[in-house]
Amino acid sequence: MKKLLFTGFLGFICFFSLHSQSSYTLTLEESIEIAKSKSYSMLTLSEDLKIAEYNLKSATSRLKTHIDMTIGAPQYNETIESWKDTTGITYFYPVKELGYSGVLTINQPLPTDGNIFISNMLSSSDNLKSNFRSSRLRSRIGFNQPLNSFYAYNSIKSTLKRAELDYERSNKQYKREELNLIYQVSSAYYNLLSLQKSTEIASLDLERQMEAYEISKNKYAAGLIREVDALQMEVDLAEAQNNHDIAVLNEESAKNSFIELLGLNLADTITLNNEMNYEIVIVDPVQAVNLALRNRLEVREQEIQIELQKLNIKQQKANGLIKGSVDAYFERAGMDHQADISFMQSIRNSYNNLIDRNSSYGIGLTITIPILDWGENRALVRAAQSRLKQYTYRKEEVEREIETEVKNLVAGINSNLKRLQVLEKNVSVAEKSFEITRQRFSDGDIDSQSLALERNRLNNAYTSHLRAYINYQLSLADLMRKTFYDFRTQREVE
Repeated sequence: MKKLLFTGFLGFICFFSLHSQSSYTLTLEESIEIAKSKSYSMLTLSEDLKIAEYNLKSATSRLKTHIDMTIGAPQYNETIESWKDTTGITYFYPVKELGYSGVLTINQPLPTDGNIFISNMLSSSDNLKSNFRSSRLRSRIGFNQPLNSFYAYNSIKSTLKRAELDYERSNKQYKREELNLIYQVSSAYYNLLSLQKSTEIASLDLERQMEAYEISKNKYAAGLIREVDALQMEVDLAEAQNNHDIAVLNEESAKNSFIELLGLNLADTITLNNEMNYEIVIVDPVQAVNLALRNRLEVREQEIQIELQKLNIKQQKANGLIKGSVDAYFERAGMDHQADISFMQSIRNSYNNLIDRNSSYGIGLTITIPILDWGENRALVRAAQSRLKQYTYRKEEVEREIETEVKNLVAGINSNLKRLQVLEKNVSVAEKSFEITRQRFSDGDIDSQSLALERNRLNNAYTSHLRAYINYQLSLADLMRKTFYDFRTQREVE
C-alpha cells in the first residue's frame, strides 16, 4: 500500500512538472514581442518613462488652482503666563484654554511667476478659568508679482520647459532601449540559429561519415583498400561524433541564455522557426544619414543640453540684475471677546463685527539692487556660456560620428548582401561536388583523404553561408536601431 501511494505521489509530481513547462516555436518577430513584454530591462525602462510622465504632469499642475485647508480641532493649552503692571511688578497666572481653528486657502499661480490667493480663517478660543470665549474671522485677498520675471527669468515657465525636455528625453531613451533590445534579441536569436544550424550540419556530417566508414570497412574486408585508409575513416568518424556532441552542447547553452533574455521560465523549451529566407534591401546612404541625424537620441540629447544650458545662463544673469516685487492685499476681519457665551453666538458676533469694521488693505513695491559682488556673478555667467559652447561643439562632433557610422554600416550591408548571394551559389556547387566525390570513392576511383577534403569543403561552404546570412540580418537590425527606421518595410519605428 505504501509503495502504491509513493508511486502515485511521484506520478503526480511528474505530471505537475510537465504541465508547468511551456514549449515555444518562435520566429524572430515573436521572440522580440515576448522580450518587450517580459524582459526586465524593458519593464524597468517603462517605469522610468512613467516617472518622467508624472514629473511633467506635476510641472503642469503647478499652474492650476490649489486649495488647502488646515484644521486645528481641538487644541488644548494649559500653562503659566506673566503680566507686568506700570510699577514693574510681574504677576503670574494660570491659563487653561481649549481652542478650535480652521484656515481655507485658495491659491492661483500666474504664468508670470506671481500668484493670487484668498485666505479665510476662523478661530475660537475658550478660557476654561474665566469662562471667556474669543472668536475671530478673517478674509484676505492677496497678490504677489515678482517684476524680474518679465525681463529676466521666469521660474514657473522654465520649470515646465525642463519637465517637457526631460519627458522628451525619457521617451526617446525608451525608444532607443527598445531598439537596442530588438538588436540584442536579434543577435541572440541568430546566434542560437547559427548553433542550431551548426548542429544540423554536424549531424549531416556524422551521417555521411558513418556511411563512408561502412563503405571503407567493407572495402578493407574485401582487400580493396589499405588498412591505413580504413583506420583513417575510423578516426574521421570519431572526430565527426565529437564535433556533433560539442554542437549539441553549445546549442543547449545558447537556448538557456536566450530563454533568460526573453524573460521566460527557465524550465520552458524553445525551438526556432526560420527557413533562412531573406529580402534584398536597397539602402540609400543619404537617406539613412538624414534619418539618423533626425531621430538619434544622441543628437537630441545635445540639443536638449543646449536648451537647458541657455535657461541656466538666463537664470544666472537674473541673479545679477535688479529685482523687484509688488505685493498687495485686501482684508476684512471681525473679533468677539465675551464671557459666558456659546460658540455659535460668538461666531455670529465675530461676523457682525467683520461687517461693521473698516477694511484693511495695503500695497507695496520692494526693489533689490545689487551694488558690489566683485564680479562673482559675471564669472559664473561666463562659465555657463563656456559650458554652452562645449555642448555646441559636442553636438557637431556627435553628428559627424553618426554620419560616419551610418555610412560604414550601409556599405557593410551592401557587402554582406553580395557575399551572401555568392555563398548561396557556392553551397549549391559544393553539394554537387561532394555527391560526385562520394560516388567516386564508392567506385574506388579516389582514396579516403580526397573524400575528407571534399567533405570539409562542403562543411565550410555551409558554415560560411550561415555566417553571411546572420551578418546580413544583424546589419539590417543594427541599421534600424541606428536610424529609427525599418528599411525592410520602409517605415519609421514608432
